[in-house]
Formats: sequence, structure tokens, C-alpha cells
Amino acid sequence: MRRAATIGAAVAAFTAIGFAVLAQSESDEDLVDGLSFLGDPVTAADIAAGETLYAENCASCHGAELEGQPDWRRRLDNGRMPAPPHDETGHTWHHSDRNLFIVTKGGVGAVVPGYESDMPAYEGILTDDEIADVLSYIKSTWPDRQREFQAEVSANDKGDL
Repeated sequence: MRRAATIGAAVAAFTAIGFAVLAQSESDEDLVDGLSFLGDPVTAADIAAGETLYAENCASCHGAELEGQPDWRRRLDNGRMPAPPHDETGHTWHHSDRNLFIVTKGGVGAVVPGYESDMPAYEGILTDDEIADVLSYIKSTWPDRQREFQAEVSANDKGDL
């Protein structure tokens, strides 16, 4: 009786380990090579969700193709800056993951107190995971050179969220 219980427990443990390994290998296949956000690996599903959220929340200002508003380097009549591009022609890739997350969640004023911007804060509109997905989608569109530069900037940013 005791031997049967031990064998049964061993079979259950090996089955659980097998399922865990299978689940891990399936999720590893979905990882986007070389892409992470705040140190966490990014999956194809994260990018797909981010693309949808970007279209719904960001594209009206930053462009459907991440191209930004025209003359984005020149102030508008109201003194504010137009929405910059998020593709490789803009400056988004110059900023760390932490900085991009804070600006998206809290607005530009969260990083530069008192700065007036048309960029809304997405806290209460998007969850932290949704913000990470949007930013992962944006990063996924950059050429390797910009991605590598931005990854180094992120690795050197030791601040807290």
C-alpha cells in the first residue's frame, strides 16, 4: 500500500513537471527574440495586444504608422509640442523603458513637473500591463540599431517606478 502511494505520488510529480516544461517551452516559442520591457521578455501576444491598444488610444495623435504629427519639432500656436513619432525617426528610442512607462502612465508632467503637454496620462485608462504592451509594440517596430541603443539606455536606468 505504501509502495503504491509512493509510486502514485512520483507519477503525479513527473506529470506536473512535464506539463510545466511543456507550458514553458510553448511560451518560449512565443517570445520575441531580443525584446524585453522593464527586463521582462515580450511575447508575440503582448505585441499584438499593444498594437490594438495603440490603434485605440495613441494613433489619433502619434499616427497610425507611428509617424507623429507634422512638424513635430516646432511648437504649436498654443505653445505645446506636437505629438512626436514613435518610429525610428523620432526620439522615443532615446528614452528608457522606465521613463517611457512613467510618461505614458502619468503624462509628461510626471517626468518634467509643470510642463504643459497635450499628452494625457493613461493611469486609470490603461492598466500597467496594457501600457507595457503598447510600449512593447512600439519597440517591436524599431530597427535593431534603435532597439539595441534603447536596451542599453534601459539597462543603465536604475530608477524606481
